[in-house]
Amino acid sequence: MPVLVTVFYEALCSDSKHFIIKQLLPAYKQAAPLMAVELVPYGKAQTYKLSDGTYRFECQHGNVECEANMYHSCIIESVEIELRLNMIACMIHDNRNPKEAMLKCARQYGITNTDFIQKCMSSGHAAELLKINGEATHALRPPVSFIPTITLDGNQHGQPAILKDLLGEVCKIFGDTERAAEYCTP
Repeated sequence: MPVLVTVFYEALCSDSKHFIIKQLLPAYKQAAPLMAVELVPYGKAQTYKLSDGTYRFECQHGNVECEANMYHSCIIESVEIELRLNMIACMIHDNRNPKEAMLKCARQYGITNTDFIQKCMSSGHAAELLKINGEATHALRPPVSFIPTITLDGNQHGQPAILKDLLGEVCKIFGDTERAAEYCTP
């Protein structure tokens, strides 16, 4: 069984950007068979249900971050894992204009039709996805105090070590096994 690596992050957070680009993507490229990756863009946001049944969000880094988190949510739902990680890492480089970042990164990774992402954004489905991400984030125990927060098989102990050496921490879970030896070279 692969280790479930769940990343609770924010699209405009510099620490999230660093973790995704410098830890998550390289670790996944080196040892994909050891990891199942779940991305949860939301962070320290708040969700408000409006009287018309729609949602409004307040994100730590403002409205642009809420929009970027929703774009990320649509991509996470609809794009296969390796492409998803590349797209998210690409977009998180510069999410100041989320739609432009999505279009640029889609071109870079050969996604020629982005209609499904735009439909997700315009239909209200993105807001529903972000609400679900918020519920998952708020359900964490202990509660989120730092973004990104990473869980390994649901456990968030050892955050400093995970943030500095994700692959090393995943390899520790596998221990001295044949499967780990193939991917966990010192």
